[in-house]
Amino acid sequence: MTYQTGIIDEIPLLARYQYYRLKPGANAKEVLQELADIAVEKNIVVGLGQSLILAIDAEIPNMRKMPEFSGKGIEIPTTPHALWCWIRGEDRGDLLHKARLIRNTLAPAFVLDKVTDAFRYDKFRDLSGYEDGTENPQGDDALAAAILESDQANLNGSSFVAVQQWTHDLDTFQGMSRLQQDHTFGRDQVSNEELDDAPESAHVKRTAQEDFEPEAFVIRRSMPWANETEEGLVFVAFGKSFDAYEALMHRMIGNDDGIIDGLFSFTRPVTGSYFWCPPVTDGKLDLSAVLKD
Repeated sequence: MTYQTGIIDEIPLLARYQYYRLKPGANAKEVLQELADIAVEKNIVVGLGQSLILAIDAEIPNMRKMPEFSGKGIEIPTTPHALWCWIRGEDRGDLLHKARLIRNTLAPAFVLDKVTDAFRYDKFRDLSGYEDGTENPQGDDALAAAILESDQANLNGSSFVAVQQWTHDLDTFQGMSRLQQDHTFGRDQVSNEELDDAPESAHVKRTAQEDFEPEAFVIRRSMPWANETEEGLVFVAFGKSFDAYEALMHRMIGNDDGIIDGLFSFTRPVTGSYFWCPPVTDGKLDLSAVLKD
């Protein structure tokens, strides 16, 4: 197994996303190796941001900061971070202890900047009630979409991930008729079947991955989130590069043909970051691509 299995495995029951910034002047290399030694065993997916990769004098081909996307009345923010940990679990107490372990491990060089708790809702549904990730490739196709194949051993099995936190206006969405809701997504909420008569703005039509040239397949591993006053979706899309994600985003905001994705009628992204997810060797993260002597 050369990739972080959480990228492909089923969505967990619970999750905590931790986002870190690098302390000024800190030497991150030793701390990163300590993280690499425990992450896979603890079912934690780790991603390194571009600023961290540059700070340790490394370079990953095709790695970059998430750009700002702008369309007609649509602004997609970029909020870069040095390090991202997707802490996965089935028990809230266990999740808390794993989160504390990661936080304490990273404390000498990193500051915890943001935390978002997430959960699985009714199998794999978004809080709108519609199933998420229906069009994900399966099996070998999933690996081909999400995992980089490279002749360079310390890159082979790595992945690139786009992470966004979307905030929903569920009052607006629930104020729509069921037909309006179905046409927003392009699917029937109960059966999850695509609707032939859905408008061109329907999300499934905006993001039909096979309709792009080249095809724009990603592996979505998104999870709902909620706090005391707000709720939404942590959108997570893994790919062998960022190209497919960027093609999908440009289509959603209407840069291709002027048609804006119906999702923007009730939800919007408030964060956005790119990360490189290292491969795995002998059951541990392989950071040799960035932790060179």
